[in-house]
This record gives sequence, structure tokens and C-alpha cells, in this order.
Amino acid sequence: MNTHSNWWEHFFEGAAVDLWLRALTPEHTEHEAECVTRALALPQGAEVLDVPCGGGRLSLALAARGYRLTGVDWSREFLNHAREVDTRQAVAWERRDMRDLPWRARFDGAFCVGNSFGYLDDEGNAAFLRAVAAALKPGARFVLETPMVLENLLGHLQERPWWQVGDLRLLVVNRYDHAAQRLEIEYTFVSNGRVDVRTGSHRAYTYRELAALIEAAGFRVELDQPWTRSAHAVTFVATRDR
Repeated sequence: MNTHSNWWEHFFEGAAVDLWLRALTPEHTEHEAECVTRALALPQGAEVLDVPCGGGRLSLALAARGYRLTGVDWSREFLNHAREVDTRQAVAWERRDMRDLPWRARFDGAFCVGNSFGYLDDEGNAAFLRAVAAALKPGARFVLETPMVLENLLGHLQERPWWQVGDLRLLVVNRYDHAAQRLEIEYTFVSNGRVDVRTGSHRAYTYRELAALIEAAGFRVELDQPWTRSAHAVTFVATRDR
């Protein structure tokens, strides 16, 4: 796979969006929202950036807690869904590349959670982190949760996991390219007799490499919880340097 092919530009359409929107329960979303809220440590009314926001479930959950949210994503289908369910127009939805954050020192906090980091090459991932830093006020926090930390990823990686959500089935074939430090993934979506095969690619970093990348963007790095090898994801809490 050509990791510079911008696979993500057209991945989040159709079956992929349907599955992602249905995959997680409201209880799971509330738990994630509580974790993000605790890590950001902001008062109600603070302005928060969710990037990328997907279908908007966490943006809406934090807006319901009294925060002012801006959700950024590239997928038109995700954003259309977010706008439809945001009946109170509580969130500002923006279609942008995750590296294209034009606000300067505007936000009191930001977060990127789930499986949303590492789509790009090293320069692209660094550009994303720099864009987040520039959009934050000095001293603001950025919460980055990712499974793409090698010490954790390789301990949990399955070659052919699969899931079923309602009438949708997803089979994943994982191949780790150790030379490029990328997880190359083939996704097969099956629904109503239709088969849709897509590919994706995620850059994985050692813990130290990723911490250094975040620090190089202008952050001071902490952890939300003490690091353990058994964790399926690592949550970094990064404070923008003053």
C-alpha cells in the first residue's frame, strides 16, 4: 500500500460510516466524555476543539455538559449525521483536513480520541500536532488517546479480528510493516449481501517517539493514567507551553 495515498479521504463513506455510528453504546460515549472532561479539567463554558470529530458523539456529549464545542472532520457523511442529530445547534461543525485549523490561540482545550491518530506520514502527523498547538491558548490542554503505541499495539494485535453490529459485519486483516512502522489494514464490510473491501494505514510509534513528537509541536507531555503494557490505548495529556 502507498501510505501517502490519502486513503482516509474516501474511507469514511457508506458502510464504514454506518458501522462506526452504530458500534458504540451511549454508555460508552458517556464514559469517554467523562474521561475527556476530567483530563481537560475545564470549567463549564470553556471552548473545546474535537478533531477529528467523526459523527459528533463526543462533541455532543461535551456540549451537553456545558462546554462550547467545535467539531472538525473531513467526512461529509459523518458531518451530515452530526448536523442532523445536533437539533439544538450546540456545536460548530467544520469540514476540514485535521491539519487545517485556522484558529489562533482560540481554544481552552482540545481532544483527539479513538482510532483517529496516525493516518498520515510523519510530517503529516507532526503538522496535525502543530496545528492543534497553534489553535490552543497558552497553558491549554490537549488530550490524545491512541492505540498506535507500539509497546501496547503489538501485544494486542490480532491478525483477523471481526465484529458484528446489527446486520453489518466487519472483518479486519492486520499486517504490521516493521520497516515503515505502519499497521496496514484491510477492512471487509458485509451488509445485506453486499461486500465492500477497503484499505487503511496507521503510523505506529514507540511511546518515546510519540511523546517526542508531541513535545516537538510545543507541548509538555503527561499521562492521564500510569502507563501499563496491558492497556489497549494510551492517553497523553499535553499542555501547550506558555
